[in-house]
Amino acid sequence: MNILLLGSGGREHALAWKIAASPLVTKLWCAPGNAGIAREAECIALDVADHPAVIEFCRRNAVDLVVVGPETPLTAGIVDDLAADGIKAFGPSRQAAQLEGSKGFTKDLCSEFDIPTGAYRRFDNANDALAYVRAQGAPIVVKADGLAAGKGVVVAQTLAEAEAAVAMMFDGAFGSAGAEVVIEEFLSGREISFFALCDGETAIPLATAQDHKRVFDHDKGPNTGGMGAYSPTPFVTPEVHDQIMARIILPTVAGMKSRGTPFKGVLYAGVMLTAQGPKLFEYNVRFGDPECQVLMLRMMSDIVPALLASIDGQLKNFDLRWYPDPALTVVMAAKGYPGDYAKGTRIDGLDDAGKVEGVEIFHAGTVAKDGAVLANGGRVLNVSAMGKTVTEARDRAYQAVDRIKWPDGFCRRDIAWQAVEAEQGR
Repeated sequence: MNILLLGSGGREHALAWKIAASPLVTKLWCAPGNAGIAREAECIALDVADHPAVIEFCRRNAVDLVVVGPETPLTAGIVDDLAADGIKAFGPSRQAAQLEGSKGFTKDLCSEFDIPTGAYRRFDNANDALAYVRAQGAPIVVKADGLAAGKGVVVAQTLAEAEAAVAMMFDGAFGSAGAEVVIEEFLSGREISFFALCDGETAIPLATAQDHKRVFDHDKGPNTGGMGAYSPTPFVTPEVHDQIMARIILPTVAGMKSRGTPFKGVLYAGVMLTAQGPKLFEYNVRFGDPECQVLMLRMMSDIVPALLASIDGQLKNFDLRWYPDPALTVVMAAKGYPGDYAKGTRIDGLDDAGKVEGVEIFHAGTVAKDGAVLANGGRVLNVSAMGKTVTEARDRAYQAVDRIKWPDGFCRRDIAWQAVEAEQGR
């Protein structure tokens, strides 16, 4: 098969690495790709937002399958446009992608189909939103309704923080994404990432993972797109797993189908394990980043037939196999992230770091120039490893991190600390 992958981040490098390993692949392109993806695929300068240009490339190169990595093209309807031209594409339609594209859409779906989630209200003006916040008190969660690159959520611990968040969003900090704001109950508990592959009717669970959203050790500092992840998480017991499938994932798939907007692709549920059981706090409509990196390392099955089964509605007869060994990834980011950071700084030592046993380095924001690898984003590298235990995977990943010579980068040093503590307490 000829396959085109869309995207340029760490998630896409992990997908490219996994797709390239499939015996079904004749040719793999990635648009626009990055310095790491260039080792797995031919990177092409194609504007993913220019749907006619993507379709023209697919026609000219007899592309059999398009795999869409990021959420922005999905919410813009690229899968619909490709399908209308007879090109198979993995991911949800524009309407189904509203599960990520609109926080209010998802909360209303939960309300309609009795999916456990925090209490909420939707607002289109600051005055009503502020009145609601003051009536509810803190802690409380303020979210821009639309896509804001993972940064449109403020978990306000004080009333002043909540008021500032409301003002910031309605003042246009996130552009049109913040034209409507969702304010919801603060859920306390343990946060996990749960993934399911869906074909519009059937959903099959992928391996569990846990992400680390805060920028600094001990979960300090602002939220980011994710500073590290590991899989599996010991906090999703078989009982919790079954509850999430029965109460959250399956009712969502059934609800979307009954509304006439069936969901196909990867459903990524952000779930809080509360005292009252698992509750959904957000949906994403694509693989998580950096969770995709650990899932691809642990996936034993060929990914390409799984992607095709999702598109073709064939998941009911499908099974995925996983390596039992844990996987972990550490995100190396540019100093200053998630605020202002410099681009174009040089990274050395990657080949040496990749020699550590069990290690795979996925590039997130890099560019190759004159034989050197340069940082080209906020989150720049995903130093990933497998091991017999979470502790071993963590030690291998940090051993590799320490071989990378990049003075302008930093990382958290406590990825998977909860799982490591649980392991060492056994």
